[in-house]
Amino acid sequence: MTFEIVFVLLSLLGMVAALVADKMRPGMILFSVVVLFLCAGILTPKEMLEGFSNKGMITVALLFLVSEGIRQSGTLGQVIKKLLPQGKTTVFKAQLRILPSVAFISAFLNNTPVVVIFAPIIKHWAKSVNLPATKFLIPLSYVTILGGICTLIGTSTNLVVHGMILEAGFEGFSMFELGKVGIFIAIAGIIYIFLFSKRLLPDARPDTAVPDEEIEEGEKFHRVEAVLGARFPGINKKLKDFNFQRHYGAEVKEIKTRNGQRFVTNLDDVVLHEGDTLVVMADDTFIPTWGESSVFVLLTNGNEPDTSGKKKRWFALLLLVLMIVGATVGELPVTKEMFPDIKLDMFFFVSITTIIMAWTNLFPARKYTKYISWDILITIACAFAISKAMVNSGVADSVAKFIIGLSDDYGPHVLLAMVFIITNLFTELITNNAAAALAFPLALSISAQLGVSPTPFFVVICMAASASFSTPIGYQTNLIVQGIGNYKFTDFVRIGLPLNIITFLISIILIPLIWNF
Repeated sequence: MTFEIVFVLLSLLGMVAALVADKMRPGMILFSVVVLFLCAGILTPKEMLEGFSNKGMITVALLFLVSEGIRQSGTLGQVIKKLLPQGKTTVFKAQLRILPSVAFISAFLNNTPVVVIFAPIIKHWAKSVNLPATKFLIPLSYVTILGGICTLIGTSTNLVVHGMILEAGFEGFSMFELGKVGIFIAIAGIIYIFLFSKRLLPDARPDTAVPDEEIEEGEKFHRVEAVLGARFPGINKKLKDFNFQRHYGAEVKEIKTRNGQRFVTNLDDVVLHEGDTLVVMADDTFIPTWGESSVFVLLTNGNEPDTSGKKKRWFALLLLVLMIVGATVGELPVTKEMFPDIKLDMFFFVSITTIIMAWTNLFPARKYTKYISWDILITIACAFAISKAMVNSGVADSVAKFIIGLSDDYGPHVLLAMVFIITNLFTELITNNAAAALAFPLALSISAQLGVSPTPFFVVICMAASASFSTPIGYQTNLIVQGIGNYKFTDFVRIGLPLNIITFLISIILIPLIWNF
């Protein structure tokens, strides 16, 4: 082994360990590794920065703003209000009405705002109809993931892989190409949830903090749940070292950690992490002040969001539809012939949609930077650089040769399964974009050494990197529902692991049939 191979392997191992240990934000961890590669001469400054100008990364950034415009229009709040059955119903009937529609919505919108809006409303509704919210919140997160794998824009991972494909000199994915296999996974996954979620998910776990009905009449404070975001200033600090009441005018009554632990006593000694849920007693100014900030990912007191402005909602929805239709039609051969000098792809239409939303004030243009998840963008940009380093150092070829050697003469189908397993293990432990970054150069090298088409391997990475069902830490939406639903870590393993297996089997069977080696 050369020095470069050893150095890159050790750096990647350190990166994975740091991500699992949650030492700091994923973006900064990946950026630290990229800087190491720069210092070692494995990456040039140009190669290090190429990811920041990648079309896929910029498309993800603009989609954050489009999703925010849809969210602030009140469209999503109205949709979920229409979907929720009123009066006496069952878990199965309610899921049947809610989940397929949510999956469809998440195919075209970033799933985080979908869950942020839907989760508190569903929890409040479940209480009103005397059904356990625990039967709906994990399924809510899962169907947003399942819907997201069906389109190019449904999840940032698909766009990241698409960008890597273009960088490697291959033709990328069209708008609905991934849906050829994604739709089967989504349907199977939703059916599985219908059949087994009631049995596998826990019954209602009552909140141990003071509920609203126990607050004395005349008090101005009420119960609010707040999920800590990336920009919360007390991350990795003990509660006693961060004066929450002085900063936010609210008192912490309960802490639900991302590991499923709950604390109602000795709160001062609890270390706060991103994704933890705080149950606080706050006045009526708390949500209006902090609800639109990036300090908290989710705030809820069970009230529905303001959905006033019918014209605004319809205009936002029209823009979204035109963006999707435009990007789809733009990929057609006849359209490419009509406009040979203009690439009418998703980047083109999402750029136009974003500008229109800004100038029509669908989202506050002066505050646009706070609606973009910069950590995800930095993670994506660094992912491109890490993939380049794996190629430059020879790590990708060496690991690919090793994996091929393990499979002996079993052929590309076994290797496809191995790529899925490797990618899926990474995505459950670290972030989905980082998992895709590690898997992509391996897939490219494996296909090159076998002399087969790399497309099946590219598709399987998209499916495996998004199939984060077995842990709450693999996907942000899982973290959001974990706190609000009072779930334990084992709840995700119990219901999520079979869904991982279903995704694996369908992917391995169908992908080679649709995209030939």
